[in-house]
Amino acid sequence: MRKSMAELARITVEPREPLAAEVSRRLIDYLMSGEVQPGDRIPSERQLTEMLGVNRPTVREAIKSLGFLGLLEIRQSSGTYFRGTDSDVLYRLFEMGLVLGERGARDMVQARAELEVIVAGLAARARDQAGVELLRARLTAMRECPDDEFPEADTAFHAALGELAGNTVLRDMLKGMRAMIQRGWVERTGAVRSREVAYADHVPIFEAVAKGDAEAARAAMAQHMDGASRRLMKALEQREA
Repeated sequence: MRKSMAELARITVEPREPLAAEVSRRLIDYLMSGEVQPGDRIPSERQLTEMLGVNRPTVREAIKSLGFLGLLEIRQSSGTYFRGTDSDVLYRLFEMGLVLGERGARDMVQARAELEVIVAGLAARARDQAGVELLRARLTAMRECPDDEFPEADTAFHAALGELAGNTVLRDMLKGMRAMIQRGWVERTGAVRSREVAYADHVPIFEAVAKGDAEAARAAMAQHMDGASRRLMKALEQREA
């Protein structure tokens, strides 16, 4: 255990429900801070109870949740250990909303936009005939699918870009981010762009990737994400008002 008790005491819990989920988020912040290494033992349930100011069953529930996700290893004889993270663990954390929560909406939207731009450029550089044809099929599906299937078709286009880019970490992180943003915020705020505008945004992305023009692909994706991000943030601000 590398971190001192005094340093861990900086982890505080705001009074909100559900308390175990808030404790989980605070523990994740601690584990992913870079100061805890895979294999390190974390403080005991009793120590965490004292430091966080919550009861022991709440801490136990949070630890069990993070153990189920694969972030912690619980050894009955010697304590609880940080297992480290991989892309699959990060995906599950994003999917469950444990990393950022709604309070981190702006950061999440910005991060997703930046990563989508990177992936578009990578996809253009790594393109091959099979990948381009798959992307073309995804774009066609966006144009021809029923309205209620359009969000899924949109997501499938971005997923195909991720596959074409060839970076599994970016692919899996974006998979979780898209799911969290779509299910957690877009569907709750109604921040849905017209399908005509959304489809038109994706055409230049496809064309740039098909040509292998990484700069144009990044620019087209940046323009698309700028509009989508501004729309979502406006909806979130109106919802919070």
